[in-house]
Amino acid sequence: MPRDSLSQARNDRNAALLDTMVLAASADGKISPGELKQVLALVIDRPEFEGVRAQELSTMVEASAKRLSHGRSLEELLHGIRERLPNHRNRLLAFGLATAVALADRKASRAELGLLKTFQASLGLTEDEVSKVFVSVEKGASLGEVLGEPLEQLYAETMVLVSAADGQVRQDELSAMMENLAGDPVFKEASLESANQYLREAVTNLTTDGLPQRLTVLAHGLSTHGQRAKAFRLAVRIAYASGKPSPSELRMLDLLQATFGLADDEVARITVES
Repeated sequence: MPRDSLSQARNDRNAALLDTMVLAASADGKISPGELKQVLALVIDRPEFEGVRAQELSTMVEASAKRLSHGRSLEELLHGIRERLPNHRNRLLAFGLATAVALADRKASRAELGLLKTFQASLGLTEDEVSKVFVSVEKGASLGEVLGEPLEQLYAETMVLVSAADGQVRQDELSAMMENLAGDPVFKEASLESANQYLREAVTNLTTDGLPQRLTVLAHGLSTHGQRAKAFRLAVRIAYASGKPSPSELRMLDLLQATFGLADDEVARITVES
């Protein structure tokens, strides 16, 4: 998974999220400088844009406003957004950010609500998901709860992070992942199709979000020590699938150990047991 493609995927994802927010701000047919500042204020507080400097974010917001002013139809714009947001989680996030813009003044206009309904249909969101987004935004809560991913997905993602650490997923690593997904008790309820979907989603998440953001998601989503130890055990199995981990895989294990807050003696024990 080349670094350049990861960077491009993140840039595309961020541009699509910004386009959605700016579209929401221009629901009445125009966008004022004040509304652009409002969008920027919301963006600065989002973890998805963590590490991007304020001036760079300002430039990105202005570029989005210019990009959306080129006279394309709403259908074309939404198609472009969908293309750059390949997984459901990021589409739900885009809708959440658009909702935050629409409700920034505590009350959405009829035009804003109509546009959000169009977003919902275009992004393939359910009424239940939309309701949860509105509740979260109105409470001022993080969208993380709405975007929550099942434990099985997070465990699969931990394995993918290790397998992709050296830039490729080897056949022995893929086989080990499938064996873990099929035979480990944590995946006992998963069908073969579900297992494949977990792996596909994990690869897409890493590509679009980048390693730092996905490590943060894992740290938040795997909330108990037992869950984190379990995830690390699965990662170790992948790293040692061919007998000896590569230096990049060992570095990834170190990152996961730090992310999960595991002690050296526990990591040593897990490594021996696995």
